[in-house]
Amino acid sequence: MGTSQLSLFTVPGIPLIHPGDDLAAIISNAMQAAQQEIVDGDVVIIAQKLISKAEGRLVALSSVEPGPEAIELAAAAEKEPGIAQLILDESARILRRRPGVIIAEHNLGFVLANAGLDRSNVDLDNDMVLLLPLDPDKSAAELRSGLSAAAGASIGVIIADSVGRAWRMGTTGMTLGCSGVEALANLRGHHDMFGRELLVSEHAIADSIASAAQLLMGEADEATPVVVLRGLEQGSSTQDSQLLLRPADEDMFR
Repeated sequence: MGTSQLSLFTVPGIPLIHPGDDLAAIISNAMQAAQQEIVDGDVVIIAQKLISKAEGRLVALSSVEPGPEAIELAAAAEKEPGIAQLILDESARILRRRPGVIIAEHNLGFVLANAGLDRSNVDLDNDMVLLLPLDPDKSAAELRSGLSAAAGASIGVIIADSVGRAWRMGTTGMTLGCSGVEALANLRGHHDMFGRELLVSEHAIADSIASAAQLLMGEADEATPVVVLRGLEQGSSTQDSQLLLRPADEDMFR
C-alpha cells in the first residue's frame, strides 16, 4: 500500500438521521445531488452518531432506574445517577473515576470516557442519550455493501468517533468499526532507511484515516458527518477493528 497523494472531501446535504433510516441510500443520494461519486479504492468515513441513530441506539434518561452501584458512582463522579447506570450497563469495568469524568472499558473493548455515551448533537430532546452501536464492524460491513452496490465500486468503510487519550490533551479520531480497510499494518520484518530490521512496528491505518477525517467532521455544528478519503486504494481487506485492541496480556496500564 503505497501512495504519494491523498485527498479528502466531505459529503454535503446529509439530513438529520432517525431510527430505521437507510444510510447507504441517504449518502448515495446526497453524493448524487452534490455531483460527487465514490470510486474503486475510496474509503467512506462516517461519524458514529449517524450509525447509532439509524440503529435506534437511543435511551430516554427518564426510563433508567439507577441501582446502588450507579448511585455511588454518580456521587463520586458528580454525574446524574441515570447516566452512571447507563455507563455501567455499557461497560465491562470502570477503570478510573473522578469529579466530571468516568473512564470505562466498554463492552466492545474500547477504553474511553463515559463508555461512549453522548448527548451532543442528538436531535430529539434533552432526555435522550446516544449509545455506541452494538456491533460496529457489522454496521460498517452492511453500509459498505449498500454503498458499493449503489456506486458499482469496491470501497472501504470506517465508523469513526472522537476520543481523548491518556497523557495527551484534546480529542482525535478513532475507528470503532471498519470493513474493507486494512486496520493494522504489521511492518515487522521490513527495513528502515539504513537497513535495520523493524522488530515491533505496527501502523494503525484505520485510526489514522479516522483522525484525518475528524479534521473535516469537526466536533460542533459543522454538520459534515461523512467524509471520503481517496488515494490509499482500500476495499479488499478482510481485517476488522478488533485488531486495533491491545490484548490484555500486553496491556501495561490496566
